[in-house]
Amino acid sequence: MTSTKISLIAKVLLFIIAALFVGSIFVPMWQIELNAPQYPEGLVLKLHADKIGGDVEIINGLNHYIGMATLHTENFIEFKILPYVFAAFGLVSLLLIFIAKRKAVLVFFLSYVVFVALAGIDFYRWNYEYGHNLDPNAAIRVPGMAYQPPLIGYKQLLNFGAYSIPDTGGWMLAAAGLLLFAIVFKEYNLFKKKN
Repeated sequence: MTSTKISLIAKVLLFIIAALFVGSIFVPMWQIELNAPQYPEGLVLKLHADKIGGDVEIINGLNHYIGMATLHTENFIEFKILPYVFAAFGLVSLLLIFIAKRKAVLVFFLSYVVFVALAGIDFYRWNYEYGHNLDPNAAIRVPGMAYQPPLIGYKQLLNFGAYSIPDTGGWMLAAAGLLLFAIVFKEYNLFKKKN
């Protein structure tokens, strides 16, 4: 019968995962880059765990003309919650080193997958509301036009090209998820062929 305890390498990886989760709090998680002829240097919106950064004021000024609501950190409860969520993920990763049960790591990995799915849905909803709920009295109105940025990837919005991509923190969170998957994969011997 195989052991239910995790290996030393899994414990080392969990320590790295904890550092990735905690570190992601202090760097931008996501960015939306906007490029247009009148802004050759580009504009960028940086989403941190606890705030919106980047060229927020300029983007808010442009959004006003097309009837989009202005972006303010205090309008999003997510920025109050996310730092605690990632800190908790980091703490759980450290606790799993001492619990050392592979089933506990599996449950944590599945919980993280659910969190990522819910975060993706929330981000899509956030983008949808800002891109579709437009002021009917805006200075610039294009019938049938919505300004929802892409969830990930590229989209043309009038004369702006919008790129929505992970930033440093997003890549750290992706790495944490991949390392958790690697632990589950190894500890459950999923790479061994069944006879």
